[in-house]
Amino acid sequence: MQMSFRPFSRAGRPLTLAALSLAILGSLAAPQRANASAFQLHEDSAAAMGRAYAGSTTAGGDVSVVANNPAAMSDLQGTYFQADVTAINFGTTFSGSAHDALGRPISGNGGGDAGTTMPVPAFFFATQLGDKWHVGAAFTVPFGFQTEYNQNWIGRYNAIKSKFESLDGYLSVSYDVADNFSIGVSGIAQKTSAELTQAVNYNAVGLGLVNQAVAAGAVSPAAGQALATQVNTVVPPGSDGVARVKGDDWAYGYQIGMLWKITSQDKFALDYRSKISHRLEGTANFTVPANVQALLANPTVAALLAGAGGTPFTHTDGTAPFTTPETITASYWHQEEKWGLGADVAWTKWDVFKDLTVYYANPAQPTSTEVFNWKNSWYVALGGEYYATDKVTLRAGLALDTTPTTTETRDPRVPDGNRQIVSFGIGYKASEHFQLNASYEHIFVNKARMNATSSTGDVLTGTSDDYGNLLSLSAQYKF
Repeated sequence: MQMSFRPFSRAGRPLTLAALSLAILGSLAAPQRANASAFQLHEDSAAAMGRAYAGSTTAGGDVSVVANNPAAMSDLQGTYFQADVTAINFGTTFSGSAHDALGRPISGNGGGDAGTTMPVPAFFFATQLGDKWHVGAAFTVPFGFQTEYNQNWIGRYNAIKSKFESLDGYLSVSYDVADNFSIGVSGIAQKTSAELTQAVNYNAVGLGLVNQAVAAGAVSPAAGQALATQVNTVVPPGSDGVARVKGDDWAYGYQIGMLWKITSQDKFALDYRSKISHRLEGTANFTVPANVQALLANPTVAALLAGAGGTPFTHTDGTAPFTTPETITASYWHQEEKWGLGADVAWTKWDVFKDLTVYYANPAQPTSTEVFNWKNSWYVALGGEYYATDKVTLRAGLALDTTPTTTETRDPRVPDGNRQIVSFGIGYKASEHFQLNASYEHIFVNKARMNATSSTGDVLTGTSDDYGNLLSLSAQYKF
């Protein structure tokens, strides 16, 4: 091992540490952007899915209102239990190119289909206390997503695996202020967790160190060229490792809702769900190839790192503040004898995700901040029901779901675009106490263009083609 950093050992110590830390900052900071990507889930009700969630809290007879607008529990006369499960099949394939900070093409494949199929469960309970009071409890998954590319794809320095979910528990209560008006509140306990991986480009880290040293005047351009040659010899392109981050946190929020029965045939509901602020805590683990381990063990490099605060690429703890956004939803329903028609409009305040700051237990890894500046998003749905018989209900709906991301902020972990949704469903009333619902939904996604840059300057440019297929089933029992 002949690589030496002595020529800039004094002026370059903080610079060296900062450069070597870049890969770790990317491993912890960049993946966390998945924590706030646009993967909000509506999928907690098979009946509502059949209408594309139009009239989600005003159509009546759906116990999922315990979690979506507690005021609408006033329509549930008696005691109910409802269980829903939705199978989400999401596909995404990337086409494009990638190059490193020096403009050299990055080798690898297209990543394959990074989508997945996963179940999303939901459970609801509601009961009536007297003439005016209702209480309920629920469990849902309001945020969740998973993508996983091939280990050696061209975007591996941006993302390999991304798994994120928020699990919510609700306690809800409603009160009938008048015969035609009710209010409700919910307390929400939310557990958010993430598991994220990406490759670390150690060759780019070494070259970045040299370039920064030259730019700072710590070494001459000629000496920098010699050092760059040594980097490419000792740590050539393809000297990759993998960073794996896992973290979770519990936090709490609330929602407030109202339901107004405008006429005997028309209902309008409004619901506000608060933001929930987390401080995700977890660990970062690194695999380091043998040639990089040897470099870090070099006496000169080890002494330099020790004097600058420690050794990077070591297992460490980390924390990152993160907030799930607040939402406001308006729901309308018109009822006739043989059919019903509804509409929903939901606004999600994604602009709370302006940047991400990550703090590290290892002093060799300084605090990092990445700017995202997402925009607020809208969900608009129109759908209805047709009562074919006393036992069979047919449903259909259309919806538009806008993305908060832009080309500048989008990355391959959640390659999100504007979505157009079409859905169909059927309900069967087996008895006065028991009914079943089933729905299918297809999601058409606009091509997601991206120009994503990793922490070590590797650039991924191209588009993702996405789609979604969802199948939902529910069973409801009235005691």
